[in-house]
Amino acid sequence: MALTARLSFIDTTENDDPEDLFAGSLGVIFTDDVTNQHGDASTALHYTSPHLSKPLRIELSDPKAAQDRSLFSHFLWNASLMLADLIEAGTLGLKAGGDTTGAGAGTVDLGKSVPVPPLKDFDIRGRSTIEMGAGTGLPSLMAALLGAKRVLVTDYPAPVVIENLRKNVELNLKDQAGAKDVEVAVEGHGWGELGTPLAVENKGAFDRVLCADCLWMPEQHGNLQKSIAWFLSDDPGARAWVVGGYHTGRKGMRGFFDAEKLREVGLEVERLWERDCDGNDREWAWDRGAEDLDTTGRKRWLAVSVLRRIRKDAHGDKAE
Repeated sequence: MALTARLSFIDTTENDDPEDLFAGSLGVIFTDDVTNQHGDASTALHYTSPHLSKPLRIELSDPKAAQDRSLFSHFLWNASLMLADLIEAGTLGLKAGGDTTGAGAGTVDLGKSVPVPPLKDFDIRGRSTIEMGAGTGLPSLMAALLGAKRVLVTDYPAPVVIENLRKNVELNLKDQAGAKDVEVAVEGHGWGELGTPLAVENKGAFDRVLCADCLWMPEQHGNLQKSIAWFLSDDPGARAWVVGGYHTGRKGMRGFFDAEKLREVGLEVERLWERDCDGNDREWAWDRGAEDLDTTGRKRWLAVSVLRRIRKDAHGDKAE
């Protein structure tokens, strides 16, 4: 099932009772040139899952300032769809290859060459989560609805972005039985800004850090790594789930996974592979030659990773 098949447009400009513009899915409409960013300020989205009681309504912000627009948080990106699907599939124990799991389940019988973790590793129940650069907040919404204990949704502290995130939380979590006992908050956080009250009060407070499509600005990789390491719990089971697209090119995003840079903040890659919008998996590659120059083809793929704190043995040395 195509990654974008759960999305439909909602026209918000004509009346107070919006209707879907397209009965079919975006994944059917765009079969060759995959759309990797969805919606705009005048076109909200419905995200439909057979495992939710009703579709999620995803509103998009309308930033006016050039700096705010340059962050591209006013779209829903395929990386968010992928992470939301992984959370759902892992939490609900959905079978790989099933026709109701979105692309979250991936392919079956991959062999040892593709280091895909068991889906159960993405079980969100009872977890405390923080999302970096949340944009529309879809992964956080899924976490809250599927049993997370605490959900903190963050993005760059631009009022228009934060207000829209709070609107999405209100629209989709209010009066939802599945989210009634979840502590949910939306706050601004600039990556690497660790002296703010939010950062000081929440150091090491989360056993899951969520990042979707946050890797396209190479100049911010270091700050993002610092924030992940700061908020991630010291518990050995704590993990960061990081999904990034290649829409701006592999060269610009791959540096985030540089082992030396991650080691500087005490992190390491536990799992790293690539998945396309149809759920096919392959090994991660630093360089794919001509494919990286194909702007249409590369948009089909996402890098999916699991980070953890560097493990040390009883003597304080890095464990292999």
